[in-house]
Order: sequence, then C-alpha cells, then structure tokens
Amino acid sequence: MMTTPDQDHVIQRQFGAAAADYVTSPVHAGGADLARIAAIAAKIRPEHALDLGTGGGHVAYALAPHATRVTACDLSEAMLAVVADEAVRRGLPTIATLAASVGDLPMADAACDMVACRFSLHHWRDPAAGLAQARRVLRPGGPAVFVDVIAPAAPAADTHLQTVELLRDPSHVRDFTVREWQAMLAEAGFAITAIVPAQLRMDFAEWTARQRTPPVQAAAIRAVQALAPAEVAHHFAIEPDGSFTLDTVLIEAV
Repeated sequence: MMTTPDQDHVIQRQFGAAAADYVTSPVHAGGADLARIAAIAAKIRPEHALDLGTGGGHVAYALAPHATRVTACDLSEAMLAVVADEAVRRGLPTIATLAASVGDLPMADAACDMVACRFSLHHWRDPAAGLAQARRVLRPGGPAVFVDVIAPAAPAADTHLQTVELLRDPSHVRDFTVREWQAMLAEAGFAITAIVPAQLRMDFAEWTARQRTPPVQAAAIRAVQALAPAEVAHHFAIEPDGSFTLDTVLIEAV
C-alpha cells in the first residue's frame, strides 16, 4: 500500500514553502474583515489575544496595537519564523509565536480574552476539535471572530469550489456552508452574535503562484472552469483568464 503524508505534514509542506508569499499577499494583508477584527480588539483591549492559524500573521499584526500580548499560533514552524521576523520589522514586540495543532492547544482553560481565526479552518482535519479548543482557551464571554471562504448551498457550485481548491492546494480539506458553520460553532459552545457576508476576487495567476501550484494542476483547474455549467460560472463570476470571485463570511461569536 502506498504511504502518503498525513494532513499535518501536507500543511507543513505546502505552507513552509509559501510562507513569505503569505506575508506579502494583498488578499491576506488587507480587507474589511481584518479592519473589523482590529476594531473589536480596540474596543475590548484584550490582555491576551490568540490568532489561531495565523498563516502570514496579518490578524496578529492587526491585534497587536490593541492587546497586551498576542499569540500567533500555526502548525507550520516555517510560517511562524516568517511571522516572527515580520513582527520585529513592524515593531510589534508583543507578538509571540506558538507551533501547535489547533486540535491540541498547549494553553490553559480561559487563557485568552479574544480569539480570531481567518482563512484557516478550511485546512483543519478535525474542525470540531479545533473549535472546541478555541472555546476552551477563551474566557467566558470573550469574543471570537472567524473568517473564511464559504461553500455555496447549490451542490454543483459546492463541488466545483472544493475541486478547484484541492487542485490548487492539496492541504485544502473543505470550505463549509454558512449553515455548517452555524452548526459547528453551536456544537462547540459558541453563541453567534453577527454574520457578515462578503466577496473576494481571486486573481488566477496570483492565486496559483502563492501556493506554487504545478502547471499540470493549474491547467486542470482551467479545464474544470471551462466545463462548468452556466449557473456555476455565473456564481463564481469566472473570467477569461481564470480569475473568479469567492463568497466569504465573518462570524462574530461569544
């Protein structure tokens, strides 16, 4: 039987190579969702804020001016090394990095006053375990903010999204629908206070280059796009060069 790496190793392989690209990625470095996370932190002034699945560290950078200390947590140590260097470059000494799986956080119960997680959960092999850990380490009544790409309710569009995501990035697990998010958060013990939908245009060349998608897989994505039914092509606003638009959501919870 062929031996293949587990999900954690796939994530580390993918994001170790692409770490620096996520720090400079325009898609990740800005946006109304990031501004909203910063505004929440500015309002409550957390003693300890957790950026869960930090990636390029942009949530941590947004939290740092408003929190006494910020923990940027990620599975990829290569990614965390880049985040640590960027925090120094930006003059943000309150950011500390933590290499850990979201499903097994080495933190005490109620250790954080705020948790934020942005464009990370679709990589988690066990979202229920990760959300349960987020709830465990968050103090009672503390705010949590989750941002991610969401899957469409229509099955054909959902299948299209998961297919192109996986072809582009083998660490992709699943983009969930809003209803699935609501159910998962409720199961973990969160109460949702706001749901803010948005859209995000993905430039095809930049989207594939950031993950170093091999040409054969990029070509496969273009083939899937070319075969998409009219309603699917319309939903994602697929452009002649392969660029397209994703639905995203920001969910606030306590």
